[in-house]
Amino acid sequence: MKRLLSILLSLCLVAGVLLFTQAETLTGSSTSKIGGEGAIVVEVTLDEAGAIKNIAVVENKDTPGISDPAVETIPAAIVEHQSLLVDAVTGVTYTSEAIVLAVRDALTKKGIDASKFEVEVNKEVEKGEDVEKTVDVVVIGAGGAGMTAAVQAHINGATVLILEKMPKVGGNTILSGGALNAVDDRSEMAIKTNDSAEWHYQQTIAGGDYQGIPSLVHIMTSRAWEAVEWVKALGMEFIEGETFTVAGGLWPRAHKPVTPVGTGFFNTYNAYIDSHEGIELMLNTKAEELIVDDFGRVVGVRATGATGETVTAMANKGVVMAAGGFGASVELRQAFNTTWSTLDASIPTTNHPGATGDGIKMLMKVGADLIQMGNIQLLPLGDPNNGSLSGNVSRRVEMVVYVNKNGERFVNEGGRRDEMTRALFAQPDNYMWIVTDAHAFPTGDVQNNFNESVDQLVADGRAVKGETLEELAEKMQVPYENLKAALENYNAHCATKDKDEFGRTLYGDPIDRAPFYASPRVPTVHHTMGGARINEYAQVLNENQQVIPGLYAAGEITGGIHGANRLGGNALTDLLVFGRIAGESAAMGR
Repeated sequence: MKRLLSILLSLCLVAGVLLFTQAETLTGSSTSKIGGEGAIVVEVTLDEAGAIKNIAVVENKDTPGISDPAVETIPAAIVEHQSLLVDAVTGVTYTSEAIVLAVRDALTKKGIDASKFEVEVNKEVEKGEDVEKTVDVVVIGAGGAGMTAAVQAHINGATVLILEKMPKVGGNTILSGGALNAVDDRSEMAIKTNDSAEWHYQQTIAGGDYQGIPSLVHIMTSRAWEAVEWVKALGMEFIEGETFTVAGGLWPRAHKPVTPVGTGFFNTYNAYIDSHEGIELMLNTKAEELIVDDFGRVVGVRATGATGETVTAMANKGVVMAAGGFGASVELRQAFNTTWSTLDASIPTTNHPGATGDGIKMLMKVGADLIQMGNIQLLPLGDPNNGSLSGNVSRRVEMVVYVNKNGERFVNEGGRRDEMTRALFAQPDNYMWIVTDAHAFPTGDVQNNFNESVDQLVADGRAVKGETLEELAEKMQVPYENLKAALENYNAHCATKDKDEFGRTLYGDPIDRAPFYASPRVPTVHHTMGGARINEYAQVLNENQQVIPGLYAAGEITGGIHGANRLGGNALTDLLVFGRIAGESAAMGR
């Protein structure tokens, strides 16, 4: 009998439906804009009355770490309200929608009218009790800079409270490709690539048109490898023996984490928090204002919790502001923009939805000196549908070329990000293709820097594939002769390694091995380089260049480090180096 039941269950699984005597479990799947076809598979259990009893996500191709809040929240919300009209989780909208669609698919396959579960959800939430907490250090923001600062402050003996307005940690860091610039002057890799911390400094300062504050840029580049060793000691893993050039990075000094995108940092930090007392994280808690005492010292933060309760967090030693930039705020980027013709809603962004400049507004209220606010970085690498950096076939600069809708190269692919973006704005429809081949993707399951296989990108329509260059040109809808000429010219320079007519000097293998791949890209807002002026201890300065006691800052909310243009791969370097400095300074009460 047990064997018979086992066979029956297996057959039912193949059919997509599990049958039980008392209840039923239905299987459904859906496509996600992140994970692609069949990204989410769920099992929906109905009770005897036909109500949804349980929902289990049994397969999730969306990026782990990023999609977790939706996986944890959406199934429970559907069960609680018996409704498919639950709100998406902020910051993981695509996964939220995919889970709902998968549940709907399961119901539909069984012949159940899903409209019976389309009931309005009562969104009134009873206000919780106000909360008061006192610790040594309060950190605003649980992105890369904030989590780095929090862990470092705790290592230095402080009790720490982290406030994060989103339902998950990560900020923009968790959406990044995870690349981190750092040079160990003593390593064979530095010798092999003719690199050094000093050369990193020189390229960074020049790449930002010398607007970066030299002392801060020097700290970032000289302490970068120390920061890598620090996070590795905490358990973070990087691919050893290999560095590469990030788009706009100018040199092959980027280190790639083993865990995809930016999730490795947060797996590491969350593991530290979970295994130590005296460090706490509060999600869905939006910092509203800095509390300043009668002597002008920042002594705490007033925030609003998930149900509207007031959270008052007092800091015995200091507050670290690490709330990120404002790339997702059309209002602020338009207000501060001095570089681009427009940064209105027609220009998408790579940023997570919480990057709205809340911290900037809080800093303004306490008189912080905000510098270089007009320095806003765009990339030529946005997904045409959502502005994301994901979905592209670029793994490293040395393995790609960019062509416009006419199939013609138009820019140095190894150049500065601002120069590449300006060149793209001059192309038809502000549109380009990244082109590569089997040297970059020797098999279809090889992934890009965002945990996506090239086969998956092609299947989802985010990239095209050609067994011949002519077939690729046809799918790109560009003139074959133009594309052929562009690659022949590029390939010739791969052999000689000399500078081409666009100024390119970074070359890898020629693009001549089938199959060929291409993905479309458009300009997208990526990083806001302006923010609070800080000193070498990450203390925030006021407009008179005096320290605001008790206030520190790190990450994208600071200004004066990257100047007019940020080198690719320097953002994570910045947040690691100055996140550590801010955490240590706050813990010491400096």
